[in-house]
Amino acid sequence: MYKREIELSGHIIDSLTLPKTMDIIMDNGGDFDILEFDIGKRKSDTSKAKIMVSAESPDILNSILDELNFIGVSISEIEEVNLVPSPKDKVAPEGFYSTSHHVTHIYYKGKWILVDKIEMDCLIVIDEENETASCKPIADLKKGDLIVVGREGVKITPPQRSRGKQGVFEFMNSDVSSEKPMMSIINDVATEIKNVKANGGKIALVGGPAIVHTGSAPIVAKLIKEGIIDVIFAGNALATHDIECDQFGTSLGVKIETGEVVAHGHTHHMRAINRINKSGSIKAAVEDGTLKSGIMYECIKNDVPFVLAGSIRDDGPLPDVITDTAESQKLMRHYAQEVDMVIMISTMLHSIATGNLLPSRVKSICVDINPSTVTKLADRGSAQVVGIVTDVGAFLPVLYNALHD
Repeated sequence: MYKREIELSGHIIDSLTLPKTMDIIMDNGGDFDILEFDIGKRKSDTSKAKIMVSAESPDILNSILDELNFIGVSISEIEEVNLVPSPKDKVAPEGFYSTSHHVTHIYYKGKWILVDKIEMDCLIVIDEENETASCKPIADLKKGDLIVVGREGVKITPPQRSRGKQGVFEFMNSDVSSEKPMMSIINDVATEIKNVKANGGKIALVGGPAIVHTGSAPIVAKLIKEGIIDVIFAGNALATHDIECDQFGTSLGVKIETGEVVAHGHTHHMRAINRINKSGSIKAAVEDGTLKSGIMYECIKNDVPFVLAGSIRDDGPLPDVITDTAESQKLMRHYAQEVDMVIMISTMLHSIATGNLLPSRVKSICVDINPSTVTKLADRGSAQVVGIVTDVGAFLPVLYNALHD
C-alpha cells in the first residue's frame, strides 16, 4: 500500500470538510486511518485532524490527494514546490498544478508565499528575483516562465463555514430553490451591500438584457448614479436595448411602460446601434446629446467602467463592444481582482464567465429565473455564489427599497 499523511484544520466539522475527505478517499478506492483528532469545544475554536491515506497504487493515491487539495486538505510533510520552466509560449510543462479560486500559498525557499491574483483553472508562476508567486492563464505563459508542477508545497484555504449564526453568504450555501424566503435573503443582500460600501469596497454588476426588458434599467441606473455599482460586465444586448429604451422607449420593440408592441419596433435596436455608430462611441453619444438616460448614460456620467464582451450572435455590435473574447476576458480579469462583491443578473454566459475569474473570497449572488444558471455556476466550482431564483423585475425594486430603508 502507498501512503501519505494529510492534515485538516479549521471548522472542519461544520464546513463538512471532514466527511468530504472520508468520502473522497473511499470513493476513489483508498483507505484511511485517523491518527489525531482535536475537536474545538467552543464556537470560536477550530478543529484539527491528521489522517493517513493509503491506496494500492501511486496513481490512485495521487488522484485522491488531488481532490483533497481542492477542498483545502494539506499534506503533512512540507516540501518545496517543484518548478519547471515553460518550454514555449502558451505551453506549460506536463503535470503542472492547476489552480482553484481559493486563497493559495506555496512553500518556496523555506517560507509560505501567497499566490497573487488567484483564480481557477490557471497556473502558478514564480518570480525568482522578487520571490513572489502569481496566477497566470495558460494563454499568457511565456517561454522560460517557472511553473509549479505537482501538488508538493501547495496549500489552499477555502472559505470556512462559521459555527455561529449562519448568514446568506456562508460558503457552500448555494442550494438552488425558488421557495427560499425571498424577503429575508434580499434584506441580507442589501445589508451586505451597505457593509461593503461602508468599508470602501467595490461592487460589480453582471447584467443581461432582461434588466431592460423587465423595465428595471432605471433602477440599475440609479444604483450607478448613487455610487453603489462600481463596474459593469455585460454583452452587446444589455447596452443596445438600454440605448434603444432611451431613444425609442422600447426594448425589443415593446413599449416599456405599457407592454404595447410597436409597429416595426423590431428595428429599433438596429436604429439605436446606428445612432451610436454615428456618434462614434457611447461616450461620444452622451457628450453630443444623442444619449440622454439609462445604464450606459450613467456609466459615462459617473466614470463607472464597463466591459461589453462580444458574442457571435451580436447585432451591430455597438462600437464599444470588445469582439476579441480573449481581450475582453483580460479586462474582466483585471476588474474581478478589485471587487469585493458581484451581483449577477439574468445572464448565464456572462455569469459563468465572471464566476470563473473570481477569487472565492468575493461575495457573489446570482439572480435568474432559470435555476440551471445557478446550478452551472456551482458545477463549475463557484460554490460561494448565493442563488436567488426569481424574476429580475421583481428582485431589483425590492433590493433598491431595502437599500434605502
